[in-house]
This record gives sequence, structure tokens and C-alpha cells, in this order.
Amino acid sequence: MSETTTYVRFQSTERSPRGHFPGIFALANGLAREGRLSQEQHRFWRAGNDWYDTAYTDPSRVDPTVYDPDVNPGAVAWFKGTAAHLLDRIPGYLALLAAHGVPCERLESADPGRVVYEDDVQIVVVPRQAGAAVRADGSGSAQAGRTLS
Repeated sequence: MSETTTYVRFQSTERSPRGHFPGIFALANGLAREGRLSQEQHRFWRAGNDWYDTAYTDPSRVDPTVYDPDVNPGAVAWFKGTAAHLLDRIPGYLALLAAHGVPCERLESADPGRVVYEDDVQIVVVPRQAGAAVRADGSGSAQAGRTLS
């Protein structure tokens, strides 16, 4: 019996002006860029981002075209479900977003799209049109995941 890898993504429930669903880090970075974080929240965000920057590879440093909209339209990153050390820190980001009324959903999928980058903790995919990702409770599509904040 073969094991199926589960992939996990945290993203906005609303499309950005560019038509995609920004991920959890883009959402938190937007709050910081807009100056909306308190000093304590800013410290958390900065320390969290610094930790993640050292904990795993930025795919665009390995392949500068990975997020190029002409080469890989709509490419998004997903954690591997086995990357517990990375997933364990997500609740702090969810709390940060919730404090600012920014909705975020958790998606899970065994096949979220065409893989354009992979390492030991993540993949970057060009999403399939519909149906590949499901809500954390097992129902719905990538556009209808469970809201977490």
C-alpha cells in the first residue's frame, strides 16, 4: 500500500486584485507593510518571518521563474503535511490575522496542482481549475475552504 502525501495551504478567502488567493505570509506581510501591526505584533511578525526564512528554502531563490505569471500562472506554495515544525508555528500567524479581521482558510489536498518546485517541506504548484483541494473537514474545493480567522 502506498502512502499519499497530504499538502496544506493557508490562504485568503478572497481573491486579490491579481485574481489569486494570497497565502498566510503574504497576508501578514501586507498588514506589516501597511503599518497596521502593534509593536508587539510587529515583533512577533518579524521574529516569525526571520525564523521561517532560516527554517526552509524560498523557492524563488532556487528557481527565479517559479512564481513568474507567464511561466507558471497562479503558482502557489503548499506545506507538506509532514513539515510539522513549520506548521506548528502557523497558529500565531492565524491569531495575528484574526486580530485584524483578515479571514484565512486551511486547505488540504493530495494533489493540488502541477508541481513546479519541490523540496523536503513544501511544493509550489500551478493549481488545477477546480476540485483538487478540499476543506480541512474533507468537503468543498480550493475556493471554499474552512475559514480560520
